[in-house]
Amino acid sequence: MIEVTKEILKKVYFKRPPVARKYDYGLLTVIGGSEFYSGSPALSALAAFRAGVDMIHIIAPKRAADIIASFSPDLAAYSLRGDWLTKEHVATLLSMVESAKEVSHGKTAVVIGGGLGRSEETQEAVLDFLSQVQAPVVIDADAIHAVGKRPGLVSEKNLIATPHVYEFFVLTGREVANLSESEKIKAVQEEAKKLGITILLKGGVDIISDGKEVALSRTGSSYMTVGGTGDTLAGIAGALLARGTNPFDAVCAAAYINGLAGEIAAKKFGESLMATDLIAAIPEVIK
Repeated sequence: MIEVTKEILKKVYFKRPPVARKYDYGLLTVIGGSEFYSGSPALSALAAFRAGVDMIHIIAPKRAADIIASFSPDLAAYSLRGDWLTKEHVATLLSMVESAKEVSHGKTAVVIGGGLGRSEETQEAVLDFLSQVQAPVVIDADAIHAVGKRPGLVSEKNLIATPHVYEFFVLTGREVANLSESEKIKAVQEEAKKLGITILLKGGVDIISDGKEVALSRTGSSYMTVGGTGDTLAGIAGALLARGTNPFDAVCAAAYINGLAGEIAAKKFGESLMATDLIAAIPEVIK
């Protein structure tokens, strides 16, 4: 059993050489958003930038993409035709991930799920994309609901899932909300092994397993119930994957960074905490 501490930062951040090139530290693709939800992909992307990825491409339906592009000059958003993700978009998604892989010399990853919605059409598009994509992927939120329909489809892929307790039930069929910590640990390890992926079960204590190793991250604050803090976690994990970190270390570090940034922001804002406050605190954690 591993207790995640600040030592994890030494495993994912190294002293930079005097000369570095753009994309040496990754190009992340964030796929999310819909007609109603536009904030989620932006929060993931902003957190990923603060976690040290070089570049991010956000891909979202048109209304969400247009709104996201107006949030910050740091965000590059590609708009898909229509109000939500459909199968007609899958070829574009795959092509853009392959282009990202080429330009970044393989230093790339994907975050998918935030704000996509759960219509049958969108869920089928997510599954179609995941069955074909050849890059490390963080699945979160609505993408977890899609994978829960056919979990075997992602077996043995280079993939991280970041469910809370209900999403863990959707993904695995196992109810863990009322279990003890030791019972939750066993469930996460067993399901990660069964699926062949890395799972981070979000909670007061984050439980992480790749089916072999198990780690616990105890950073965080009860004020982090506010919407968007799961999006920031997914973005940080995606950034570290894109930089070339292995999935287990990436998600351990992401849990630690996200939780400690939340603690720092909570001390300042308390009940007024927003996800953007957490993002602003990330540099204090990793400096």
